[in-house]
Amino acid sequence: MDRTDLQSLIAKCALKDRAAFDALYAATSAKLFGVILRILKSRSEAEEVLQEVYVKIWQKADRYAAGGFSPMTWLITIARNAAIDALRRRKGGSEPISAEVVEQMADAAPGPEALVVQASERARIDRCFAELEPDRAEAVQAAYLNGDSYAELADRYDVPINTMRTWLRRSLLKLRECLSR
Repeated sequence: MDRTDLQSLIAKCALKDRAAFDALYAATSAKLFGVILRILKSRSEAEEVLQEVYVKIWQKADRYAAGGFSPMTWLITIARNAAIDALRRRKGGSEPISAEVVEQMADAAPGPEALVVQASERARIDRCFAELEPDRAEAVQAAYLNGDSYAELADRYDVPINTMRTWLRRSLLKLRECLSR
């Protein structure tokens, strides 16, 4: 399920569409459960928190802004925050979670859900780059990923520097348009 499908389901959930909520649950519950389980390390507690998460999603779907986070990031944030709240309740709630505990919970390596999201985003970016002319795509990557200057690129492609600026600006606009679809 891609980003626009998830955005559509969340929008329908904001209108209290139960079928959309069922579809959203089916598409995302495994990923969110993984996030929660990684934090709580208790399957039964993670299942309870997952239920709480979907109640929050149902209640707060109207607060999702498509222009902000990706829908999966928004859902994962809700799940992570709910898991941390459950962890606080488990510890009695009398003391805040120390930075050390938070550091232990925040594994530096991306989890399975993050890897799936990254792969999906990478595929979208690759598709959008494929829509550009090959020399434009190479120039954008050289400028913004490798740090090549406009002058270096203009020399490499044997075009005036203002032409190179135009190429890059137009290419970025095309990429932005493609990524917003």
